[in-house]
Amino acid sequence: MVALILGLVFIAFTVFACLPQFLDWSRDIIAFLKGFAPVLSAFIGIVSIFIGIADIKDKKEARKEEEASLEQEAKAKQAE
Repeated sequence: MVALILGLVFIAFTVFACLPQFLDWSRDIIAFLKGFAPVLSAFIGIVSIFIGIADIKDKKEARKEEEASLEQEAKAKQAE
């Protein structure tokens, strides 16, 4: 509940800061977003690469486990 209230307060402050009759920080906010966009894009790209690598490793591990279970089943059938 506290997080919801804080979120609403921060959104209200952001709107208040952008309006021309109050703080009129809209130009500063746009400049910040323009400067931060490449950094955010690079960060998202790096995180995506790491997630992709982890996904590939997980798929390889799952494939190995599946092959091992199939081998065990085949050995169990041969033992019967």
